[in-house]
Amino acid sequence: MAAMALKITISSNPNTNGVLAPPPNKLHAHLLPSNQKSFGRRLLGSIPLSLKRSKRNWHAPLRVSSSQASASNSFDVVIIGAGIIGLTIARHLLLSSDLSVALVDAAVPCSGATGAGQGYIWKAHKSPGTVKWELMMRSHQLWESLAKSIQLQGMDPLEVLGWKKTGSLLVSKTADESAMLRMRVEELSQEGLRAEFLSTNDLLSEEPELVLEKEGGAAFFPDDCQLDAHRTVAFIEKGNRRFAVEGRYAEFYHDPAIGLVRPGNSCEVGAVQTSKTTLHSKKAVVIATGCWTGSLMHDLIKQPDIELDLPIKPRKGHLLVIENFKSFKLNHGIMEAGYVNHQSATLKATASDSGPVYNAQDLSVSMTATMDASGSLVLGSSRQLVGFNTEVDESVINHIWQRVGEFLPALRKESLEDLRQSGEIRVGLRPYIPDGKPVIGLVPGFSNVFLAAGHEGEGLSLALGTAEMIADMVLTNPCKVDPAPFALLGRCFR
Repeated sequence: MAAMALKITISSNPNTNGVLAPPPNKLHAHLLPSNQKSFGRRLLGSIPLSLKRSKRNWHAPLRVSSSQASASNSFDVVIIGAGIIGLTIARHLLLSSDLSVALVDAAVPCSGATGAGQGYIWKAHKSPGTVKWELMMRSHQLWESLAKSIQLQGMDPLEVLGWKKTGSLLVSKTADESAMLRMRVEELSQEGLRAEFLSTNDLLSEEPELVLEKEGGAAFFPDDCQLDAHRTVAFIEKGNRRFAVEGRYAEFYHDPAIGLVRPGNSCEVGAVQTSKTTLHSKKAVVIATGCWTGSLMHDLIKQPDIELDLPIKPRKGHLLVIENFKSFKLNHGIMEAGYVNHQSATLKATASDSGPVYNAQDLSVSMTATMDASGSLVLGSSRQLVGFNTEVDESVINHIWQRVGEFLPALRKESLEDLRQSGEIRVGLRPYIPDGKPVIGLVPGFSNVFLAAGHEGEGLSLALGTAEMIADMVLTNPCKVDPAPFALLGRCFR
C-alpha cells in the first residue's frame, strides 16, 4: 500500500489491447512507493524514513528466476496489496493448494495500516449475533492454531509472532458503563467465552496502576491475545518465500500495479500490468489495497450495467509508543468501554472530560493501553476522517496522553516531552466503511477478480478468516463462514 492518488479507467482506445490503464500523471495511492509524508511507523526524531525502516528489517522483493517461471511471468493468482490481508491470502493459497502466487505492492509489507496498529486479537468488544462474529471467531481460532503449531515446532510464539495471551480489560468509569459491561460479560459467557466482571477492588490485584471511581469496573476476558505485526509479517513472508524454490511464489515490491489486462471485452482479467512487468494471471486476481480500494474500484469498474458504490475511506489513527518503559508494567491490554461506540461513531460531538474526546474535525479519542512484546508502552487511540493526510497532529497526541492519564494517573508524573525522546508515533490509515462490514468476495461483472478490504481497525484480527474465505472462493471450496454478509453485490453494486 502507499500514499497518493492514481485513477484507473477502462480505456476505449483499441490500441490498449484491453488494458485498464491509468490516465497520464495520475497514480493511485496504493500503487505508489511511500515517502516521508506517507503513513506507517514513525520515530519521533529526525531519522530519515529509509533508516527507520532498516531498523525493522525491510526486505527486498523475492522474485522467481527465469528457470522457475516463464518469461511472461505467469502465475495462477496475482494479489495486489501486501498488507496483512494480502500476505495471509497468499499464505493460505500456497498452503492449501498447488497454485502459484505473485504478490504486488508499490511499497513493502508493514508500511501501511498493518504496521501502525496495536496488534489486538480480542473478543472483548465484539458482540455475538452480529455479522462479523462468526468471521471473528473463525479468524481467532486460526490465529490460536498458528501460535500452537509454532509452539509444537519447538519455537516460542512470543519471539516469532509477538504472541501473548495477555487477557483484556474493557474498563468502565460510570455506573451506566458498568451495567453495560456486566451485560456483555453475561452475553459472552453464554457463548462459551471465559469472562467476568471485576469491581474496582478486584482490579487492584490485576492492574495496580489502573485507577477508577467506585462505580467503575472492568469486563475481564483472560483468553484475549495480542501480537506484533512486524514479527508476524516477517514470519508469514518467510513461510511464503519457501514456495519460491518451486516457482510458486514471487514478490513484486516497489513495483506499482498500473493496469489490468482483459482479453478483448472479456469479463475475465488476464494480467496485471505493473510499472516494470506484466504478471499474467491464469485463475484469479485479488485486490487487497486497504483504504485506497474504494477510489480504485470506483474508477476501475466502468461497465454500463454496473453501478458501483464502494465507500471505503481512510480513517486516520495515531498511537503513541514509549519504548523500554520502566516506570510501571501493564499486565493486560486495556480499553475503555467507550471504545465500542468510538469504533462506529459518526464522530460529531463536543469534547467532554467524562467520555471519549470528539471535536468538529471529526476526531475521536478513546483510551487504549498495552505493553508489546518488546516492553514498549503503546497508548491510543484516535480516529479521524481527514482524507489521506498522514501528518502527525500534536493536538491528537496531547488528547491521547490526557485521556490515558485519566485511567493511569501514574503517567501524569512523567514528562511527555522526555518520554517522546525514546518513543515513536504511529500514524496509519484504516480502511473505514460505514456499515462496519468488510467487503470480501467476487467483484460483480468480473469472473475472476476478488476483493478483500474495509476491515478498518480489525485487519490483523480478521486476517486469517478473510484469507481462508478468499482462498475457498478462488478454489471453489465451500466456505467455513457464510460469505453472504460480506458480498459486494447488493451492498456496493446494484
